[in-house]
Amino acid sequence: MTRQNARPATASPAIPSPARLARRSELDALRTVVVVGLVFFHSALVFDTRDDYYVKNPETTDATMVVAGLAVVWAMPMLFLVAGIGSWHSLRRRGPAGFAVERLRRLGVPLVFATLTIIPVPQWLRLRADPAYHESYLDFLPRFFDVHLSLADFPFVVRGEYFESGHLWFVVLLLAFSLLLAPLVRWLPRKPIRRMRNLLATAVERRGAILLPAAPLAVLSALVGLEEAFAGWSRWAYLLFFLYGLVLATDGGFWDAMRRDAVLAAGLGLALFLIGMPAFLIAAEAPGGDPFTDLTALAIGARLLYGATGWCWLVAILGLLDRRRGAPSTAPDAPGSRRRRVYGYLSAAVLPMYVLHQPIVVGIAYGVVGWDAPMAVKYAVIVAVSLTLTVGAYDLLVRRTRVTRFLFGMRE
Repeated sequence: MTRQNARPATASPAIPSPARLARRSELDALRTVVVVGLVFFHSALVFDTRDDYYVKNPETTDATMVVAGLAVVWAMPMLFLVAGIGSWHSLRRRGPAGFAVERLRRLGVPLVFATLTIIPVPQWLRLRADPAYHESYLDFLPRFFDVHLSLADFPFVVRGEYFESGHLWFVVLLLAFSLLLAPLVRWLPRKPIRRMRNLLATAVERRGAILLPAAPLAVLSALVGLEEAFAGWSRWAYLLFFLYGLVLATDGGFWDAMRRDAVLAAGLGLALFLIGMPAFLIAAEAPGGDPFTDLTALAIGARLLYGATGWCWLVAILGLLDRRRGAPSTAPDAPGSRRRRVYGYLSAAVLPMYVLHQPIVVGIAYGVVGWDAPMAVKYAVIVAVSLTLTVGAYDLLVRRTRVTRFLFGMRE
């Protein structure tokens, strides 16, 4: 494995300087798959027996929990991991101060804009599901924004009886992680960070060593617990995934290790899942049982396996998707190619579509759950219409003007 340690003039003092890694288009594709998958996931919650979603179908099923388990174990962790990778590259280009400003613009602006405009919609529709509730949306808004500050649930410091960040909890966490990272990068000395990176890159040359980061995730999930409201992971587990992404971005050796051990990671992850998921379901069926937080041996063991499974599956997915690039002149995603244009479109759409999708899903579900139709038909309609409207809203209402691009965190 060769490394190039020449440091560009714009690099931050605390950021090591290995050879620049080519942009990995599969990461853009994964982000898009996760965000599109959230339309399917949140539509399924309408029919889930356990989850307290905004709109509920009269008839529900337990099957959604099992199917959702196949996705939640890796989907949102993947978004945080990819965000960590992107943050490393942004820090190298902009430095800590420029990175913080860029994160505030790309994440803070859409967070504030969406909170003021569309985030109250699902909460209002939840109340509208009660036939006795007749308050208009405009009358509801002052109650939604009746808030106070509290540090008890950091970083969700704005609290209120009806106020929520909704599905934008991801944006809140990512913005908080980024703003905490920027000063640390500024203050930490460069040489120890580079030395640590080199030690880690050397360590993963041993077969299976790339799977060891599963241990902290497993212990954290077992002892701290999981947060159901955050797609089944603790916010501090997401911080670990974010930091892991930062580390992965620093050296190509980590990607070599994931590619080498992808099949091992997939097999181990599948085995852990097949053991852990039944344990999780059994813990959930216990009287008053809550496998997300209970301190029973069964619940702790299930969460331990869950945490380890998450990292194994990320390694497997990234390792199996990773392919060595050809020469730039012959690469299928070279500048100007059709594939590159598609990836560019999808990459830019990820955050706006994430912001838009849940209010649309809830609005469509609110109208569909009253139909006299089988659950499968209702689900298919909610998914199809919500996905169409989400993509349409992005393409027609967001990406075509400078103002709307800015409000949804897109590059101009």
